[in-house]
Amino acid sequence: MLTDFGRTPRSNANAGRDHDPDAYTIAFAGGGIQGGQVYGSTDRNGALPETQPFTPPGVHTTIFPQLGIPPKSEIRDMLDRPFPISDGEVLRVS
Repeated sequence: MLTDFGRTPRSNANAGRDHDPDAYTIAFAGGGIQGGQVYGSTDRNGALPETQPFTPPGVHTTIFPQLGIPPKSEIRDMLDRPFPISDGEVLRVS
């Protein structure tokens, strides 16, 4: 489970929290992922990655093998040009 953005650690002028593309939470369950892990951390304000930052391509590349899809697979467009399904590095979450 994940969303496209996290939320800023501070409220804005309307007492809401804005989108935060720098720090967000993902929950993995099943698919061979060992439970009870925490991967990475943010700074003390919860605003920026501090350890083990990752990117969306890294998340995709980590999920694909759990679905039986080689992470370096390619798809082809209508002109038969190859495109990698992801260009991320697998996160170490065995």
